[in-house]
Amino acid sequence: MKNLFEGAFGRYLLPAIIIQSVLIGGGFATGREIVQYGAKFGALGWLGGIGILFGFIVMAVLMFEFARKYKAFEYRKLLKELIGPFWFLFDIVYLLLAILIIAIMASATGEILNNTLGLNYWVGVILITVIVGVLNFYGKGLIERFKTFGTLALMIGYLVFAALVIGTTWDDAMAVLSSGDTSYMPGEVSIFAVLWTGILYVGYNLAVFPAALFTIERQKSRKESVISGIIAGVLMTFPWFLTYFSLMGFYPSEEVFGASVPWLVMLQDFPTIVIVIFGIVVGWTLVETSSGMIHAFVDRMEAQMEEHANKSLTSSQRGLIAVGTLILAMILSQVGIIDLISTGYTAMAYAMIAVFAIPLLTIGVYKIFFKKDEEVAVDEANSSNG
Repeated sequence: MKNLFEGAFGRYLLPAIIIQSVLIGGGFATGREIVQYGAKFGALGWLGGIGILFGFIVMAVLMFEFARKYKAFEYRKLLKELIGPFWFLFDIVYLLLAILIIAIMASATGEILNNTLGLNYWVGVILITVIVGVLNFYGKGLIERFKTFGTLALMIGYLVFAALVIGTTWDDAMAVLSSGDTSYMPGEVSIFAVLWTGILYVGYNLAVFPAALFTIERQKSRKESVISGIIAGVLMTFPWFLTYFSLMGFYPSEEVFGASVPWLVMLQDFPTIVIVIFGIVVGWTLVETSSGMIHAFVDRMEAQMEEHANKSLTSSQRGLIAVGTLILAMILSQVGIIDLISTGYTAMAYAMIAVFAIPLLTIGVYKIFFKKDEEVAVDEANSSNG
């Protein structure tokens, strides 16, 4: 197993798997995210999906290569290389967005586990909090293995859900696409509006990228960064299209498109076991998303602690940070999924684009392609002293 993670799998596939596993929770687990950032545009929504695919690929390739070249394997160092003394702005946006994403997933999971398994809302929340705390207690080795096998199971789950829904509603979906139906949206829908919505979707999901930084240390060449980034972009967007085509079979039904968890409504006519499995899968996505985002934040805190106090966080401290973050998210989750996604995600998307995407596309590109190795060494020395 160790050889698997240290070989080609660890260099090419593992970063993509980690990013995709963290994306699941905030990206498409409930289906509400795809309604808000694509499917509401009906027949034109797929254009947003194409933009999302290219957006994810570009950002993943650039971040992987920048992190590899500058040996920035936790996001504080990465941002200090990108935006210098303003790196703390990313810290603020990242933590707020992490709590927001976890809050949305907690709200969805509580609702789903209650509807599918009959569990009390707080039973599910406490169970997931304990699991995430344990994962962060034991650190990256357990998280890598948990996410590798968990992501495989989740992808199989979403493939099954999509196949069931698309298989029974394909004719309806094709009718929507062939007719150019965009009737769920008032007024005329412009291609620019669809593409911009896709950009915002990429924007708020940039928060999941730092979760993979600890895996980039294995990459030794630009070729590995590029191939791994392309794999990540494809892996991240594939479930978006699965969910989009599933939703098109119900377009423009208010029962589905106005639901907090559209997947629950789309699966309601299938046997109970399908709904129960969906509940388990979504609960798992919360664990993957929460553990990934919190792990990245804990790594950032640990790097600063080692720099200033020359000591590391204990396993207990890592676990307590994870549990504390989750408790804050649980409080926020009472606001409701629809409001959190439509308002919170959009605001955070603009913030993440400002503090991460634009610097990576400008300063990052310059440093990747135009800085010589000697200058990189100087930059690293200055960064360490700063």
